[in-house]
Amino acid sequence: MSPEKADVLIVGAGPAGLAAGIALKRLGLAKVVVVDREAEPGGIPRLCHHTGFGLSDLHWAHSGPAYARHYVHNAETTGIELHTSTTITGWNGPTTLAYTSPRGLGEIEAGAILLATGCRERPRSARMIPGKRPPGVFTTGSLQRFVYQHHLPIGQRAVIVGAELVSLSALLTLRHAGVSVAAMVTELPHHQIYFPYLPAKWWFADLIYRTPILTGARLSNIVGGRRVEGVEITRVNSGQKERLDCDTVVFTGDWIPEHDLARLGGLAMDDGTRGPQVDAGFHTSARGVFAAGNLLHGAETADTCALEGRRVAGHIRDFLNTDRWPEASLPVQVESPITWVFPNVVPVSSRGLVAGYFTFRVSEFRRNAQVRVCQGESVLHVQSFRQLSPNDSHRLNGGWLSAVNSAGEALRVDVRPKGIHPSAF
Repeated sequence: MSPEKADVLIVGAGPAGLAAGIALKRLGLAKVVVVDREAEPGGIPRLCHHTGFGLSDLHWAHSGPAYARHYVHNAETTGIELHTSTTITGWNGPTTLAYTSPRGLGEIEAGAILLATGCRERPRSARMIPGKRPPGVFTTGSLQRFVYQHHLPIGQRAVIVGAELVSLSALLTLRHAGVSVAAMVTELPHHQIYFPYLPAKWWFADLIYRTPILTGARLSNIVGGRRVEGVEITRVNSGQKERLDCDTVVFTGDWIPEHDLARLGGLAMDDGTRGPQVDAGFHTSARGVFAAGNLLHGAETADTCALEGRRVAGHIRDFLNTDRWPEASLPVQVESPITWVFPNVVPVSSRGLVAGYFTFRVSEFRRNAQVRVCQGESVLHVQSFRQLSPNDSHRLNGGWLSAVNSAGEALRVDVRPKGIHPSAF
């Protein structure tokens, strides 16, 4: 049986994939196919019933389900072919993917492929938390499925592991389910919960004020048999241990890209993001294969991913029109406390190209810091930051690209205390 044909095949019907598909149709592409293994399109936002979605891309605050419905409706009205309950099972060629679905087995051959498979939170087992394995342990994603999708009971009293924006989403979900929160626990010295929807700021602030937040503490054990009965908390500095009684534990954050399909296709991967290496045009190491969204940087907001979807559409259209693809790239490496940078390769043929910005994250708080971009012994760029914070994305200007030696070494991004002249490094 001959494969189905498409101009572009998009894997993932979340904000990045749907926004890219809509933009591609508006650019005039005839056949854009979006596949997703879930039964419904829309991605994670459809399971997040709180507000705050759409501020950057739609310029208005939506609930998660309303935000997802907006993109699904636009996808359907622009003529995108949406195939849900469809799982990609492998690569049958450079831009040909095999799938299985209720319709049976098949394959799709496309002029270009966009991987927009998103990311997931690492579960308790991957975080090396000791103790028994009683029921009552969730990630934010599984919690939201239990509450909003399947309407299943959760428990009575929970501990949230994490204290940042996604932890706030977990807190709101637990509140909706009628579950009290014993505490939020983070190893960092400060919590990082902010309020993206300003009209609801004081309501959010009151909710956080009434929730104990244990900073400088880590979850060191889960206690229970037939059900979670409590958790052991260890203070990072003193090693002092204490027990919190609860019947539910929710692990938030600690993201890992859904990169299995990218790895199966032999794409070069970045050690920091753990997703595919991409340049500013979202080109991967495989000709004709692009990547966007939280597959590249778990986890940015849905708004950020949707805006990336719009941006990658132009690069896909250009490739289909010109057949041009970067032939070689220089990797952009990072040093601690920077954990990753995106984009993370620079095409050697892109001298003079100015990317709008690079994005990076750090693993610890730093105040009055300078971030440098170096190539060998040359310092190409120095940028000052008043504060760098974990779980927040920071922007690095991209004007230094014109100074890259295309025949030189890999690029390096590091952090130094502010006030030291670059020549002293």
